[in-house]
Amino acid sequence: MRTFTYQALPMRVRFGSGMLNELPDELDALELASAIVLCTPAQGQLGHAVNDILGDAGRGVYAHAEMHIPLSRAEAARAFAEERGAAAVVCIGGGSTTGLGKAIALTSGLPIIAVPTTYAGSEMTPIWGLTDHSVKKTGRDPRVLPRSVIYDPELTYTLPARVSVTSGVNAIAHAAEALYAPDASPIISLMAEEGARTMLAALPAVSTNLGHQHGRWEALYAAWLCGAVLGATTMGLHHKLCHILGGTFNLPHADTHTVVLPYVLAFNLAAAPRAREALARATNTDTPAAAVKKLADSLGAPPSLASLGMPADGIAEVVRQAVDSPYSNPRAVAAEELTALLTDAHTGAWPREDILL
Repeated sequence: MRTFTYQALPMRVRFGSGMLNELPDELDALELASAIVLCTPAQGQLGHAVNDILGDAGRGVYAHAEMHIPLSRAEAARAFAEERGAAAVVCIGGGSTTGLGKAIALTSGLPIIAVPTTYAGSEMTPIWGLTDHSVKKTGRDPRVLPRSVIYDPELTYTLPARVSVTSGVNAIAHAAEALYAPDASPIISLMAEEGARTMLAALPAVSTNLGHQHGRWEALYAAWLCGAVLGATTMGLHHKLCHILGGTFNLPHADTHTVVLPYVLAFNLAAAPRAREALARATNTDTPAAAVKKLADSLGAPPSLASLGMPADGIAEVVRQAVDSPYSNPRAVAAEELTALLTDAHTGAWPREDILL
């Protein structure tokens, strides 16, 4: 047994069907008197329903969450919370909504209650991200970790098939990077492998039957595990590339993760044998990168960065940013290799999983 350090993040979780209706009790348990509700414009109706559930504690709905959290949007949302005199922020939606709540908490200290409706996993992490002038900056701060998370599988039953798939592969990316993170531990590795395995098994069911109850429960459980291990470890090359691609080219977050993940796995797993073994078990294959690509393609996920609208001449800029400010990674990243990786991701070529060191 190798030596390691593990620190559990302080987090309350309520998981189960109909748990959204327990939101007022959760506010009481946290001794919070009021809250605003955050959501995207598309989920405005749901946001107002949540505000109604809060009753007298509801202070209104800010339905303007968007991808990659522009700094100007974060400042406007913070002003809304202050104007309404809110004691907390309730975030209902995916990673964009939770991210907006984190942006408010980063400078105001307002506690967050997250109610996920996708499999993004950001509700389980102290990681924040803000975009300004096409540059996305990220960091870690305990102030942005939600105080409580309410997982209600019923809220995911209408999640569109494509969003279910890309959101789920996004979660698998969290687990994969946790497996080869420099601060991984046996506890984290167990959770990461279980999260990846469960999500891989659930995605075919939820993509073909939106109301598949068991599949939705399993996928949400897997998202919890995958988000938790991301929050407890250091991000690597995959997240670095996705942050650059999203911030610089405004590419959709989960779609970008889905396209990029097989190529980073093919690149990194040769230098991370324990992670490769865990993902081989999770995918039930000897080629985890190819298995993830094959599953995502078969379920209708976008096949390439080009299909997301990224220009081919943007690869050089991504490489420059990644090399200039790298994340921790099990394999050293050189510009030439990174260019080849991104070129494959741009065209949708099959992952080069035969790379050996």
